[in-house]
Amino acid sequence: MTVKLLDKKVAIITGASSGIGKAAAFLFAEQGAEIVLAARREKDLNDVVVQIEELGGKAVALVGDVKEESFSKGLVELAVQKFGKLDIALNNAGTLGALMPVTDMAVDEWHETINTNLTSAFLGAKYQIQAMQKQKAGSLIFTSSFVGYSAGGMPGMAAYAASKAGIIGLVQALASEYGHNGIRVNALLPGGTDTAMAPDTAEGRTYVENLHALKRIARPEEIAQSALYLASDMSSFMTGHAHLVDGGVSIHFA
Repeated sequence: MTVKLLDKKVAIITGASSGIGKAAAFLFAEQGAEIVLAARREKDLNDVVVQIEELGGKAVALVGDVKEESFSKGLVELAVQKFGKLDIALNNAGTLGALMPVTDMAVDEWHETINTNLTSAFLGAKYQIQAMQKQKAGSLIFTSSFVGYSAGGMPGMAAYAASKAGIIGLVQALASEYGHNGIRVNALLPGGTDTAMAPDTAEGRTYVENLHALKRIARPEEIAQSALYLASDMSSFMTGHAHLVDGGVSIHFA
């Protein structure tokens, strides 16, 4: 009998209607997790739930905006109500935001990116940790990026870089604060990945691919495999870590 890495675990995944979040939803369900999925696009999100159930998995969805505190609270309440607990949270929702020089950026554009990527991480953690403290165990994962961490400065990405670097600082603080509760907190740092955030021109895609030592960008399923590692007991002694899954961009960026 094959052992499932997330058997009897309950997970929240945000940004689950597409890309990395969607790939992680299928993988976590395949590995035995019962899942609460979150995103803004209702039809796409419900389609993921239906597909998981057709494959024999268990999933429910909640549509909303991760920038809203009530939504983060509601996700945890739904997990506990539907499945009885919360073991794992993959806080993956995010945006590239406004791509422009800081001198051209409106403060509202700055706030939109910071709130979507970083404030949402704080809000998720606030309620997810409370649920995990009850069982003195859990794994929190936050999708950050190589941008703002290992890469050189990338023009036009100040808000995105700041928000993703901020996630790493948040992860380190949370890991220190809640390790005594058996709660592990890590950041997942993908390289370029074939999602809606990837360049939409052949020239742009080639440029990004060439930043990587592997000379390609990742499939969402490849990043999901690393999320599974952080979610499971395979990483039981890992916390406060910025986990690069970047195709070598951190050693090859020029």
